[in-house]
Formats: sequence, structure tokens, C-alpha cells
Amino acid sequence: MQQELAELLNNKVAFFNHPRFIEHDPISIPHLFSRKQDIEIMGFWVAMLAWGQRKTILQKGKELIDLMDGAPYDFVMNHQAKDLQRFESFKHRTFNSTDTLYFLSFFQRHYQQHSSLEMAFTQGEFNSENESIEQALNGFYSYFFDSEWAPQRTKKHVSAPIKNSACKRLCMFLRWMVRKDTAGVDFGIWSKISPKQLICPLDVHSQRTAEKLGLVKAGPTTWKKALELTHILKQIDATDPVKYDFALYGMGIEDKTQWK
Repeated sequence: MQQELAELLNNKVAFFNHPRFIEHDPISIPHLFSRKQDIEIMGFWVAMLAWGQRKTILQKGKELIDLMDGAPYDFVMNHQAKDLQRFESFKHRTFNSTDTLYFLSFFQRHYQQHSSLEMAFTQGEFNSENESIEQALNGFYSYFFDSEWAPQRTKKHVSAPIKNSACKRLCMFLRWMVRKDTAGVDFGIWSKISPKQLICPLDVHSQRTAEKLGLVKAGPTTWKKALELTHILKQIDATDPVKYDFALYGMGIEDKTQWK
């Protein structure tokens, strides 16, 4: 049975880890760019906005690009105070202009000191030999909000294992940046974090699929559950367990005509 399950998951990965996956997924937003910093900025931002209808998520990602004159990194580094007024009406569900302005200030603060967003996840006590990215995510949360005017309300939009969150959106973003994907979906532009350290993005939908397959038992969607699922997936592929995110997602949307 385990061999049959592994074969099923590998077949689904082979099908869904394909360029046709990009168009309807939030990853299509950073794929609009070739500059590393643009990919990082829009990848992180659209990942943080990735809840709700996928069509709306993509629209909001493109709206942000337009607000930044089509050049996110250049805008982050060179905008004037008056340029921020255009973001006052930006909103996606509970993410509003206050959160938007703080994201912009964080990007500017970070890129004034570092050439890549990867450094935000690999500072402090981060160890490339760690079994998972738990330390990296907790360190990023502290770093992201290390500002005197970090709005309390914005903290609900960035998760951390220390809050017992499954950190689905952050894990998805790290999958995009870290996985060396010959299929051309994930970018693989970071090197300090290893693919084997990644944790499978887990939300109620992917967990439901994992439960039906017998990979995990039913329970709350937490960081512990994400670790449990990833541990099982490592038994199939220890070096790249999060590639099965494609399978878990894909098996949940196979009835959509866009994939037929």
C-alpha cells in the first residue's frame, strides 16, 4: 500500500508540477519578473495575500504591481512620501492600507541593508543543518516586526511556528524561492536554505486530502500537523518532500475543467 501511495503521489507531482500550473496560481505574479528582487517582493506579497478566491488574489497582485509603476524593487528603493498616497485605497479582505504601508517600509528597510530577501530568513540563530525551517520562520517574524511603528494589526498577516500556526503561506513562499525546479514552476533562487528543510504548506484543504490518503490523522491545522505531514513525505523523498504540495493541491482540484 505504501508503494502504491508513493507511486500515486509521484504521478500527481509529475502532472501538476508543470508550466501549465503557473497561470492559475499565485506564483504567476512573481513569474512576471526576471529581476531577483522583484520576484522576491511580489512572491512574498502575493503569498501573504493568498487566501480567498484565486482570481481575486491574482487581481490584487497585479494591482500592487501597477501601484508600484510596474517595478516593485525600484519603487521600494526610490519612492517619495507623496507616492505612498496611492496605496490608501488598497485592500484585500482584512489586509488594508496600514498593512500595505508597513510592508513597503519593511522592504525598504531590508533592501537598504541586503541584496536579497533570503537574508531575512537566515539571520541570528538560523542553522543550515537544522532539520526544518522552524527557526528561520520564527527569526523572520521577529525581524519583520523589528520596528518601532510596526502596527499590531499587521501581525495577524504574518504567521510563525511560535504562534502554533501551520504557516501555510510562508511555507509556500519558501517553496517558491528554494526548490530547484527543473519543471520551471518554483524559482530556486535561494541557496542558504535546503529543499530538505522545507515544510509542506498545509491548510484545511491540503490536510483534508492528506487525511483521505491516510498520510495524517484528523486534527487541527497546526505547525505540529505540518511537521507530521512533512515527516511522512520525507519517507518518500527525503531531499525534496514539499514537491508533494503539488500532488495534495492537485488532487483537490482535479474536477476543475482547467486541468482536463
